[in-house]
Amino acid sequence: MSMLVVGAGLAGNAAVEELRAQGYDGHVVLIGAEQHLPYDRPPLSKDVLLGDKDVAATGLHDAGWYAERDIDVRTGTEVSRVDPVRRVVVTPSGELGFEKLLLATGSEPRRLPVEGAPAAYLRTRDDSAALRAALLEQPRLTIVGGGWIGLEVAAAARHAGCAVTLVEPQARPLLGVLGKRMGSAFADLHREHGVDLRLGTTFEGASPVPADLVLVAVGAAPRLGLAESAGLDVDGGVLVDATLRTSHPDVYAAGDIAAHDHPTLGRLRVEHWDNAIEQGRAAARNMLGADTPYERSPYFFTDQYDLGVEYVGRVPREHLDRVVVRGDLAGRRAVVLWHDAGRVLGGMHLNEWDSTDHLRALVGRTVDVARLEDTGVDIADLAASLS
Repeated sequence: MSMLVVGAGLAGNAAVEELRAQGYDGHVVLIGAEQHLPYDRPPLSKDVLLGDKDVAATGLHDAGWYAERDIDVRTGTEVSRVDPVRRVVVTPSGELGFEKLLLATGSEPRRLPVEGAPAAYLRTRDDSAALRAALLEQPRLTIVGGGWIGLEVAAAARHAGCAVTLVEPQARPLLGVLGKRMGSAFADLHREHGVDLRLGTTFEGASPVPADLVLVAVGAAPRLGLAESAGLDVDGGVLVDATLRTSHPDVYAAGDIAAHDHPTLGRLRVEHWDNAIEQGRAAARNMLGADTPYERSPYFFTDQYDLGVEYVGRVPREHLDRVVVRGDLAGRRAVVLWHDAGRVLGGMHLNEWDSTDHLRALVGRTVDVARLEDTGVDIADLAASLS
């Protein structure tokens, strides 16, 4: 019998790392559908597209690392079925039994019909390599979607000298994530760098301007097929409890597919790098019997042009406009907090790298509203007042 991990992305890789780090000496199997060994995803839309990192350098470990730790890695292997009653997964080469199973199958890009130009998507290492090669030809690029991936690709494409048009149906980029004020700040950033923003515009299949390439970046869908066919509880994601256990006691889920019952934030599904890694580690410990709730606040980062951002927390849409900005938003050196009657829901910095720990300390805590909204109070002093 084995500790079996299906999905060789960041969550799956983190899980097998942690199993060995915790001293588990039984059979560990990591199964991935891609031909590549596990690799890091954030550089695919940042450093690789900018030409600062070769796509081959995104690998997390070489084959020898896994062999030294007796981790059985099976790349290029599709799992067709999970049978939790018999405790087996079915692969093209036969059945594999498990003692505990982690599902970490990730997401896939949502697709749109595209007319008049080739369509591109960005999810995998191969996608990133192909898009980098395309950008070097300086195509007229249309990007559909003003979320994080769309904006990061726009920045890389402008760096490569491409003419870029971005089509977004909402009135601002990132409106549903950051709200009106911060969405406007990102719109200003991209306009200043020459991106033609077509906001409030629905993509009808063809680019509104002549294009040589159309990048579709309209979000991702969690890969839920295995969980659904296995009879696990699913509702927009694989439903897991606070410890990342599914409706079957010996099956866990982590990363993009996990709809997690967070102890303080409620039910949420997070598609970011940090969440995949930390949930993979937490799931591994709980598979070994720790039974510890996963309580970490969501975190992500982005780099666009000369702007670096880190974000902590989760802000419901109804609170996005309850925002406090400390610093110079136009100059892109600021700290931003969202709150509900003084309870800090999320925090973000723009090029203020020393503030990340303060943001982590504040998120989830309640601060006097007048003090919180007084932009003359430094973020470090706010955080210190909690101790």
